[in-house]
This record gives sequence, C-alpha cells and structure tokens, in this order.
Amino acid sequence: MKRQIVLLRGINLGARNRIAMPELRNALADAGFEDPRTHQQSGNVVLAADVPPAELERECEQLIRKRFGLEIAVVARTRSELAAVVRRDPLGDVAADPKRYQVSFMRDKPDRSVVRTLQAAAVEPERLVVIGREAYAWHPTGVARSKLWAELAGRGLGVVATARNWNTVTKLLALADE
Repeated sequence: MKRQIVLLRGINLGARNRIAMPELRNALADAGFEDPRTHQQSGNVVLAADVPPAELERECEQLIRKRFGLEIAVVARTRSELAAVVRRDPLGDVAADPKRYQVSFMRDKPDRSVVRTLQAAAVEPERLVVIGREAYAWHPTGVARSKLWAELAGRGLGVVATARNWNTVTKLLALADE
C-alpha cells in the first residue's frame, strides 16, 4: 500500500460540515484504509491505500456521504506527488510567512482562461504560480480582501479544489514519511 494524502474541502468551518477527526479516522479504518492519521481539524488525512488517487477521492466522498450524511469534495495526492509540490516551491524566495503562503490542490488542471483570470486577480504584492494541478499563492497582506483568494476559493476554477497553507503542506509530507 502506498501513502496518500486526502484533503477534504470545507469541513469544520464554523457550524457547517462538522466531522470529528477521531470519527473520520475510524470510518477510514473501517473502510479498509491503513493507518489513517489526521492533522488539525480541517480535513487533512494521511493514509495507506492500494487505489489510485482518483479512485481514493471517489471512495472517500462516498464514505463521508454514507457515514456522515455530508457532500464533501475530496482531493488526493500520493506521497510522491506531495513531495514534488514541496520541492517545486516556486514562491519560496518571496513567501516569508508560511501561514500566508497557500497551495490550492485541484483535482484537474484548470483551463488556460481560468489561469489568466487568476493571474489578473493577483494584485501586488500578491504572487501566483500555477503548475499543473497546483496553484501556489502568496498573500502577504492576508486573504480577507484578496481578489485572488476569492477566485481561488470560489467555484470559478471549474475544478474541485481545496487550499492549504505551507505549514500544513510540509507537515502532511512529514506525516506521510513517518
């Protein structure tokens, strides 16, 4: 079985889409996934599975629907795919605060027109680099009023996506290596 990272979109934000991490770990273990581990309360899971990431996404979405009654989008990456995301780090030379450096993980590559829209929304001093199925975004003044963040977090991407800050990304890789 290979280590994979499962990212749930939009759980445990306020009172909506609440899932307790111990219950999620138990549900994943009951479904046959090995050694499920969670990081924080926002739907970050590292586990071992024999299925490809796309199948893992479908299986996790079905499991969450059946077990918790929630429609939650899931994005998965293998351990080696996540390691490549960390190795690339295209904004590491400017992203001084890892809490304001985000990676949006997309299920599929976005259309070129979407990438152009994202690039137009990045207002100095923000920075954006899209590589394949990841969008690296530096928000030095935060995301509260960021048009770029609004585009990344919205439905306009045309693909399922969820974002994590750089601290979480590197912690998930470390968990996958344990």
